[in-house]
Amino acid sequence: MRGLGTIINALAIVIGGVLGILFKRFLKERYQDTIIKATGFSVVFLGAAGTLSKILTVRPDGTLSTGGSMVMILSLALGALLGELIDLDAQFERFGEWLKHKTGSDGDNQFVNGFVSASLTVSIGAMAVIGSIQDGIYGDHSTLVAKAILDFIIVLIMASSMGKGCVFSFIPVAVLQGAMTALAVVLSGFMTDAVLNNLSLVGNILIFCVGINLVWQRTIKVANLLPSLLVAVALTGIL
Repeated sequence: MRGLGTIINALAIVIGGVLGILFKRFLKERYQDTIIKATGFSVVFLGAAGTLSKILTVRPDGTLSTGGSMVMILSLALGALLGELIDLDAQFERFGEWLKHKTGSDGDNQFVNGFVSASLTVSIGAMAVIGSIQDGIYGDHSTLVAKAILDFIIVLIMASSMGKGCVFSFIPVAVLQGAMTALAVVLSGFMTDAVLNNLSLVGNILIFCVGINLVWQRTIKVANLLPSLLVAVALTGIL
């Protein structure tokens, strides 16, 4: 069943978020702060490792060579420009404010921050993109199931620190991954190895940026960098 990976992923986020809220009462504020920063550094290194795996290759003589630099620079620069024009970051926050009101959480000062931070952590990146495409083209859920396990842990920890706003990060995950899976079915012939490589490269950089925001809150408007993924696809075969 195509789309099953996204369903499993969304359920894992909800369960992890609920458990995180239940555990919150057992964690002092200083513990929560340390845990969220530790999670942030983990996400930073995951993003950095994924990025380096795409731009560094080992030559037969054992020396390193780099590639994809122009795709990386142009994707991020043009994507940031498009993102700022649309201001996706503000759209995420407005949606978070709407959810906050609809769920009766107006007194929760951390709701929007929790929703935005968790959403950007679990809904972007290489695993989300590649896993959704694999689900759509091959009906292979393995990558998204692995991502579901990671997201379960991440959202559990984030919810224990930032509250129930994190639980609702399942919504952008369901929408974005579901849309990518559906598009992969339609555009299966277009999803070449080069396209997937560019998506993975830029997606891992965005994961790195999310980690930076977890350690130093709201440093980078990561949502405004999301169009970089589309630019990376457009640049495939050109650079």
